[in-house]
Amino acid sequence: MAKKSLIQREKKRQKLEQKYHLIRQSLKKKIRSKVSPLSLSEKTKMREKLQSLQRNSAPTRLHRRCFLTGRPRANYRDFGLSGHVLREMVYECLLPGATRSSW
Repeated sequence: MAKKSLIQREKKRQKLEQKYHLIRQSLKKKIRSKVSPLSLSEKTKMREKLQSLQRNSAPTRLHRRCFLTGRPRANYRDFGLSGHVLREMVYECLLPGATRSSW
């Protein structure tokens, strides 16, 4: 089980990313627009606005964690679980469509 403070920090980052997603997207779109090209000074102003946003609102700061334990490593995107939790749930037949391999 991960520390609760780390899990809460990650939830806070997710909320911030959702809050600033549209703002960040519109600024990037304006910088890259080829329809109405901006001057160099206007582009730098746009980049400064983009950089002035909170660091934790950037999507690259997010880290995928296990839904049950909060473990940051060995996560499967399809299930949202870490490897050992996924394995235990498959053994107990709690995940529909997932089977144990045997050869």
